[in-house]
Amino acid sequence: MHDIITRLRNKKDDEGFTLIELLVVVVIIGVLVAIAVPVYLNYRKGAADKSAQSDVRGAVSTIEQWYTDNGNSYPTATTLTSKVESFSLNTATGATNTPGSPGWITLSDKTTMTYKPAVTGTGTAQTAASYTVCAKNEGGSGKVYVYNSAVGGSVKALTGASPDVATCQ
Repeated sequence: MHDIITRLRNKKDDEGFTLIELLVVVVIIGVLVAIAVPVYLNYRKGAADKSAQSDVRGAVSTIEQWYTDNGNSYPTATTLTSKVESFSLNTATGATNTPGSPGWITLSDKTTMTYKPAVTGTGTAQTAASYTVCAKNEGGSGKVYVYNSAVGGSVKALTGASPDVATCQ
């Protein structure tokens, strides 16, 4: 028994990893990365879609605040489209257009939003009985999120084949 222990202690040639062991580890890491990267990219698309959806909800709150503050009338500005960080509903009235002022809508990164009022009347007699807000995030899955105040309800996701997408352009 003593001879076996002595032989095992003296055997020091067997240090390090074999090439097969290293290849197995590299293959396992490659498989894990191949699984993780697509999952991560899908999470990013989902997060971008949720930010566009959240921006629509925030815009609806701002527009309804505008409605309350301005004699129960919605902004009658022509269609407002923004690809920047934020925009103002005040462009039609010539009021203050600074961040934080009433009617200021802040957007997430890479979100495009459109505000379209349903205007009736002409000239100074124009009124908007309802509006539509649409948003899409460039980093998302391509869904367009829409809120139509005439219908109410929640923010809806539209796909590229939906006829309602054309109303948001």
